[in-house]
Amino acid sequence: MMALGKLLVAAGLALLVLGAMILLAPRLGLPAPGKLPGDLVYKSPRFTLYFPLATCVAISALLTALFYFAGRR
Repeated sequence: MMALGKLLVAAGLALLVLGAMILLAPRLGLPAPGKLPGDLVYKSPRFTLYFPLATCVAISALLTALFYFAGRR
């Protein structure tokens, strides 16, 4: 149970940091997640298609680095 508790605390802290980054990004002059160059938007009169390609790549790179360094004990 100790391992589960540590995992939940780490996940909570990660969500807290992620939330703070999302809230503070516009104030620091950083592009907001989902509004990066490379995110695709198609607008027509009937619908809008939004695919955050650059945001997905950035999140994937960050998670890959996080898991790589977390796994090196």
